[in-house]
Amino acid sequence: MQVSIETTTGLERRMTIGVPAAEIENAVAARLAEAARTVRINGFRKGKIPPGVIKSRFGKGVRQEVLGDVMSRAYYAAVNEQKIKPAGQPRIEPKSLDEGRDLEFVATFEVYPEVNLADFAAVKAEKLIADVTDKDIDTMIENLRQQRQTWEEVKRQAKNGDLVTLDFTGTIDGEEFPGGSGKGTNLVLGSDRMIPGFEKGLLKSKTGDEVTLELNFPDDYRNKDVAGKPVVFKVAVSKVSATVLPKLNDEFFAAFGVAEGGLDGFRKEVASNMERELRKASKNRLKTTVMEKLLEQNQLEVPKALVSAEVNVLRQQALQQFGAGAKNLDPSMLPDELFREQAEKRVKLGLILGEVIKQRGMRAEAAKVREAIEDIAATYESPEEVVNWYYSNKDQLDAVESAVLEDQVFEVIFEQATLTERTVSYEELTRPKAPGADGEESAEKDKKVSKKSSKKAAESADDKLEGSAD
Repeated sequence: MQVSIETTTGLERRMTIGVPAAEIENAVAARLAEAARTVRINGFRKGKIPPGVIKSRFGKGVRQEVLGDVMSRAYYAAVNEQKIKPAGQPRIEPKSLDEGRDLEFVATFEVYPEVNLADFAAVKAEKLIADVTDKDIDTMIENLRQQRQTWEEVKRQAKNGDLVTLDFTGTIDGEEFPGGSGKGTNLVLGSDRMIPGFEKGLLKSKTGDEVTLELNFPDDYRNKDVAGKPVVFKVAVSKVSATVLPKLNDEFFAAFGVAEGGLDGFRKEVASNMERELRKASKNRLKTTVMEKLLEQNQLEVPKALVSAEVNVLRQQALQQFGAGAKNLDPSMLPDELFREQAEKRVKLGLILGEVIKQRGMRAEAAKVREAIEDIAATYESPEEVVNWYYSNKDQLDAVESAVLEDQVFEVIFEQATLTERTVSYEELTRPKAPGADGEESAEKDKKVSKKSSKKAAESADDKLEGSAD
């Protein structure tokens, strides 16, 4: 086998491979001989078919199969011989396929880039820390009560926060319009679900009231047929309900898996979960900041094939967010450009973290994997069952190991980086930042795949190889 390789542009390589004709012909002959022993043709006994008939009937197809197999084997043998690690699949272009002549084909592909890590000591980042106070616990418990609130009918005037059940009919110039009516509609006053003035006009209404609302659709309303037009709603209020918060009793505590200890035991469990959330939020905020620094300080070219593969992953994730409705969506409706920037960042991060893993020969530590699984299991009623489930599910266990390995990589970086601590409130540390704030949201998304990407990169380096009125 003859191999020559040249660099075309950047990470792209063009490899020309030659395979002796004898190798092709021997493989074709072997395949035809096997076919002669096994196939059936009318007029001939099995195993007694003349070679000429076999070749006439199957020769062309067999030769095409052999050529495909030989080119595939020759390509992988050549990259191993040349100590090259392709990034993605090659583009194969045959140059000579004539029978009796040496096979020659060209494989065009990209390779992984050399990653020269910048000094982590140059990384400067802020680590946010917080304490869980009694006030924070009180707020969390109140939030939990609100999540399990119920509605109870009241015989008083409606106010913001109340749930009103109503029938309504909207007219424009005296005529009803599509989507402008509703029956048995439940509406929480103050939710801003309806057009401006609708909910405000129902304040102080009572069960049995009929209210007329003279309003205007906003100029920028999504339904252009009614945008900017005056509208009259006739509203009949059939019920007014107020929220009822559950009492802090054993029944409420049991709903959250706290079977003993009463209120003190419940507060202790809530505090434990909040502290776990704080640790996670603090670590993720720091990792996000450091990731942005790593991207700034480690400029590298990334293989287009890897970016394209990551774009496809992001596209599928986006489609999954649509739920069942995504089944009928054409993936091409989401163009590559929507995901390319994020995909490039993910690939770069994977390569950077992978280089750290490779240089230090890192593997996920079993004790830390166990600790991570037990931390997850602690939030369930039967922790031991959850632990056993993770260890019996290879995909889930791999995911935890990847996350632990990523944490270990960042611990290495944190040890060398310059970190400063700043104390903030529980709310500030745990609430999501606004999109684009300090690049955090995009970096947080990037982080979610860097685990798998960095592991693969390290292995590669080691080889080196509601209606209209709403």
